[in-house]
Amino acid sequence: MTPPDLTPPSLRGPAFAGAQPRRAGIEGLGEGDDVWIDVLSAVDRTYAELVDYQERLERQNRELEDLRSFLGSILASVSDALIVASRGGAVLETSASVTALTGRARADWLGQPVANLFVPEDHPALDGALARAANSRHPVDLEVALATAAGPAPLALSVGPRMDERGRVAGYVLSGRPVGELRQAYSALARSHEELKATQAQLVRNEKLASLGRLLAGVAHELNNPISFVYANAHALERYAGKFESYFKEVQDGASREKLIRLREDLKLDRELRNLRTAVAGAREGAERVRDIVEDLRRLSADGSGQMAPFDLAQTAQIAVDWVRRGARADVGLRFSGPASLMAVGRQGHIQQVLMNLVQNAYDALEGREGGAIEITLAAVGGRAELKVQDNGPGVPEDLLAAIFDPFFTTKPVGRGTGLGLSISHKIIEEHGGRLRLCASEIAQGGACFCFDLALAEGAA
Repeated sequence: MTPPDLTPPSLRGPAFAGAQPRRAGIEGLGEGDDVWIDVLSAVDRTYAELVDYQERLERQNRELEDLRSFLGSILASVSDALIVASRGGAVLETSASVTALTGRARADWLGQPVANLFVPEDHPALDGALARAANSRHPVDLEVALATAAGPAPLALSVGPRMDERGRVAGYVLSGRPVGELRQAYSALARSHEELKATQAQLVRNEKLASLGRLLAGVAHELNNPISFVYANAHALERYAGKFESYFKEVQDGASREKLIRLREDLKLDRELRNLRTAVAGAREGAERVRDIVEDLRRLSADGSGQMAPFDLAQTAQIAVDWVRRGARADVGLRFSGPASLMAVGRQGHIQQVLMNLVQNAYDALEGREGGAIEITLAAVGGRAELKVQDNGPGVPEDLLAAIFDPFFTTKPVGRGTGLGLSISHKIIEEHGGRLRLCASEIAQGGACFCFDLALAEGAA
């Protein structure tokens, strides 16, 4: 006769399917007792599994609460407008900043179409952005206006797709910043940029004035020579005019031919007529020299602003050298090598300032040295116009190489330099897309050699 099933109904089922009666399991126990031992073991295992599951569930609940708190703090503190929408475009969540911007409670738009947050005229653009973001799986930027009690509030909005674990579009995330703030930030940045440009231009002008101060003596001497020549010739012309007036007065009074011949010999009009032409030519030459000096001064004083344009780098170098030579104390040999004309692209006034700085530094390095020489080399290298200024002076000490382009760094005595020449020159060449540097190969031969490159003008070789 089969014994009855004594397993409680609550413990019946698959969990206990493996419990089989054991015979001779424990001494003194019958077959029914073995069944109960198996049942109790299964209950213990099930209880342990339930406890473990409960602990994992509580852990996940705590993590979920922490995540919810974390996301809530982000939504409460983020300054940009943040909107989370479903795949169908319904609002699921928003940041506190949306409430502040629109003046409406969060409950007013939850579950509503996201387009309801914006002014009606922007609905087509927003729908199109949602469709493009879903199709491209990339954020789409646009400018729309939130509907607020105070009127439209423009936003620079970014619409990005929100993906699920299978890589499908599950919804959208819209983030935007008020355009007014962006425009204010841009305006502040633009003002700072203009102030920086003005400061840089002022530094260039100050350095140019410092260079002009060193050249004043040479400029005065250069102007004095042609002006004195014109002045002396003007006196000679005045004397010649007096003689010719005397002769023509006698002609007008009807003097005889013999008297006019004698007067012409006494006044030496034939010689004075030849001298007159010489005086006129000399006065013209002096005036042209003054005109050239004034033109060079005008070019030198130009701030070099405006669009970059083609100019002759060789001619600009010659003008810069001429001005430095006028005010130089040292007797230095100067030599040009390379093409007589090399067309480059840039702001001629700025490049002339760079050349004057480099040549002036070379002159200063050679002051008091016998056999000083400066060589200026021009060449077209690799599609670029390259210029080198090399001297045979003491060179640049190795411990100063890293600092020579720093602002206000100078090795000259007090009152002989501002320490801005090389720094400004380096910045100017950088703005022209080139690089001002020390040429290491030439330094090895002694002295210092600075070189820079510019873009070649179209058609220049």
